[in-house]
Amino acid sequence: MSNITTFSGANLPSVKSLTTALRTIKADDGGAGTVIIKMDKTGHWVFGADQTEIEDDSSWAVNPFSFVHGYIAWGGVDTPAAGTLLGEKMVGVAQPLPELEPAPQHATMGWQTQIGFSMKCLTGEDKGMEVRYICISHGGKKAVQALAVAIATQVDKDQSKPVPIVTLGKEHYMHKSYGRIFTPVFNIQEWVGMDGDAKEVEPNLEIESEFEDAKPAAPARRRRSAV
Repeated sequence: MSNITTFSGANLPSVKSLTTALRTIKADDGGAGTVIIKMDKTGHWVFGADQTEIEDDSSWAVNPFSFVHGYIAWGGVDTPAAGTLLGEKMVGVAQPLPELEPAPQHATMGWQTQIGFSMKCLTGEDKGMEVRYICISHGGKKAVQALAVAIATQVDKDQSKPVPIVTLGKEHYMHKSYGRIFTPVFNIQEWVGMDGDAKEVEPNLEIESEFEDAKPAAPARRRRSAV
């Protein structure tokens, strides 16, 4: 699997310097890719303004230098700015969280912490597309934290293969008020170098779904309504 990543650019920090920064990402804390990818409330991975579903079993290369943390402020539901992005402050995880001024007007939830990273699709009709995944939910933060720790562990073992190739999965839990809540899972398939040289490994079971028996059949690729 050669020449599949384009992360070997200039001015990147040393691979070894990743480990401390990645291990400091906290599940309770808060760009690169121009297209936003997310898991919607029905458990489907979608990207872009049209909410297009990703292809089944598509593979994605995670840029280990793209992890960021910071804050975001959204307009409150009962305000004139409902659903509007009012402010965002993000920095690389090697840097301290940014300082904050008072939250913007109508941001009834104030500043919320978020974390994220960028990745590139390697397969199918979306091959070559770079996306940005950011999240403020507890489940999303836990998934990003687990991925970051897996990268740090890999770098400790082999600095030449710091890029995880992942598939995008999901798990769920039942909430007594909201019913089934889906959360993301990043299933590591192998590790490659910054130039795309591959090294196959066994899947990282620690961040695979513990709900495999409840995984529903994947739908056909299509655009979805925003949820």
